[in-house]
Amino acid sequence: MSTVTTTPDTTPVRPQTHRPAVDARLTFAGIMRGEWIKLLSLRSTWWTLGITVAVMALLALAQASSVSYMVEPPMSMPVDELHGAEFVIGGYQFGMVTIAVLGALLITGEYSTGMIRSTLAAVPARLPVLAAKAITLVVVTVVVSVVSLGAAFLVSVPFLSDHDLVPALDDSLTWQAFGGMAYFFVVSALIALGLGAVLRHTAGTITAVLGLLLLLPMILQFINLDWVQDVLLYLPLPAATAFLGISGMFGSNDNLTAWQGVAVVGAYAVVALAAGAWSLRRRDA
Repeated sequence: MSTVTTTPDTTPVRPQTHRPAVDARLTFAGIMRGEWIKLLSLRSTWWTLGITVAVMALLALAQASSVSYMVEPPMSMPVDELHGAEFVIGGYQFGMVTIAVLGALLITGEYSTGMIRSTLAAVPARLPVLAAKAITLVVVTVVVSVVSLGAAFLVSVPFLSDHDLVPALDDSLTWQAFGGMAYFFVVSALIALGLGAVLRHTAGTITAVLGLLLLLPMILQFINLDWVQDVLLYLPLPAATAFLGISGMFGSNDNLTAWQGVAVVGAYAVVALAAGAWSLRRRDA
């Protein structure tokens, strides 16, 4: 028998450095990308946007086709007191409903499925999530507003042209109405997003938003008290008529100028988002 002697390896072992295969640093661009994927991958998003365009076009068509009845007896409205842009945006009160639903679903949908836990685990700071959702929602809302205006304009032109009411694109009042409609859509969506972060329930958020935007003004207008009527004019929808009701034929707001209406409506979105940010930071998912 032979004995084999092994000499231990005395070469010093260098510590291994592990480099991640993927850069896992959290960036706001990455958060935005995730929000885009979540929003645009849902069929409900496309249905909601499609319904918004269809509603705006159909209601613009309905209102534009009624011009003949408005300018002829027994109504006999003076044509020079009408503005064609108001007929084009005639469906904005119904369009804002679908946009508000989209804003609510963007955040309450994650709470209903439990995905919000994964989202907040990936973004512990939480507020960048709300900011990314808000930016994504604003971009989508502006795009669908432009598409809706284009569709509504095209279907209403044949009827408005018979009375020389086609809104001129070099008219500042035309852009006040068109831009005001897009702005009001954005505000409605952000109000729904903020309230959704507070309430965390889809049905409850939609009910609260529609109550604020539609139901509350309808109820208060029947209460014949001066202070109630003053409060009514500062609710989002009546305040929006300060810059959307350019001729006064489809509603007006005597207490607010156009820019004051813009500020009042925008304040609702700021308050809703601030409440949503506070809730997101203070409460558990």
